[in-house]
Amino acid sequence: MNSLLSNSYNSLKRIVRRIRGQDLGQERQVTCTELQLGNEKAQWCICPDSLSACSVVYSFGVGEDISFDLELIRLFGVCVHAFDPTPKSIEWLRKQSLPENFVFHDYGIAHHDGICTFLPPENSAHVSHTIIDRKSLRPGIELPVWRLASIMKSLGHHKIDLLKMDVEGAEYGVIEDLLNGGLAVGQLLVEFHHRWTELGAEKTKESIRALNRAGYSIFSISASGEEYGFLKTVNELYL
Repeated sequence: MNSLLSNSYNSLKRIVRRIRGQDLGQERQVTCTELQLGNEKAQWCICPDSLSACSVVYSFGVGEDISFDLELIRLFGVCVHAFDPTPKSIEWLRKQSLPENFVFHDYGIAHHDGICTFLPPENSAHVSHTIIDRKSLRPGIELPVWRLASIMKSLGHHKIDLLKMDVEGAEYGVIEDLLNGGLAVGQLLVEFHHRWTELGAEKTKESIRALNRAGYSIFSISASGEEYGFLKTVNELYL
């Protein structure tokens, strides 16, 4: 019942956002096996068909909820490389009992290597920081970021089977950099932030068009209309 109410509420929010020009009205483009993993507020839909213990999995933006990552490890025996540069997330993870297949890296992802100013959330109880220039009553902090290509080279990976990004607006630059570099990513899960007035719906539409041109098709859209799942349907990963 709670799930039904939550879906109805999310659907209503999407209608309001669509009226305001903040929602895309996007439909799925391909069907596949779907599996929902993680707690309700940290849930992602994956296509499990091609995943195994040998798969390379990157999870960007873990915050204070790694239920999705832990379920991937439990179900597939996969090693999850998790990334988050924010101090609150790092502090929280240090207090957790983590399986050896959960490998944490204390830096973020962006479209360049170096240092970015991350603005904290207005509510100090929240964990997520952003590199987007948004209104914040608290000062930003300087944190390390790497390009995806640099991370893959550092970790010795030539492909990624599953890439999840919840990176508070940085996803647009990362997707552009990923595609320009021709990086091999089989499945991409991303939370888009077009609800933010600093970004807007057209920003997400541009990213989807670019992903489509590169052979990625949408297999999942969350009830909120913010979390998308893409499959590389023109698969060059193993050529």
